[in-house]
Amino acid sequence: MLTHHHEEGRGTLSYTEFGDLKFKPERMYLVYGVPKGEVRGNHGHKQDQQYLICAQGQIRVKLTGKGYEEEKVLNPGDSIFMDKRVWGEQEYVTGNDILLVLCSTKFNKDDYIYDIKEIIGN
Repeated sequence: MLTHHHEEGRGTLSYTEFGDLKFKPERMYLVYGVPKGEVRGNHGHKQDQQYLICAQGQIRVKLTGKGYEEEKVLNPGDSIFMDKRVWGEQEYVTGNDILLVLCSTKFNKDDYIYDIKEIIGN
């Protein structure tokens, strides 16, 4: 999702054009200050789609859907797409991690799925 432009001695600029995304973001949030080894997420969404982007540190992401499982370690600048009706878990590896999330919908507490069986079946 992100394109990286690195210049020796000047660092890296990472960017995306919103037109290249699968949706127009309606919401963005950051998760940080999470203790090393803590797992967050543990839910899915009925409609919301998300891009999970590691801004700092290292975050292990596990996505589970009906007949589908993906696990990826995100380093700074790495991202993963989380579709609707997918269960997501994020483990914060270093204790100094920052997760940036772009969402396809505005916050709606009724969109959350807290029982993985609703996603993967019995």
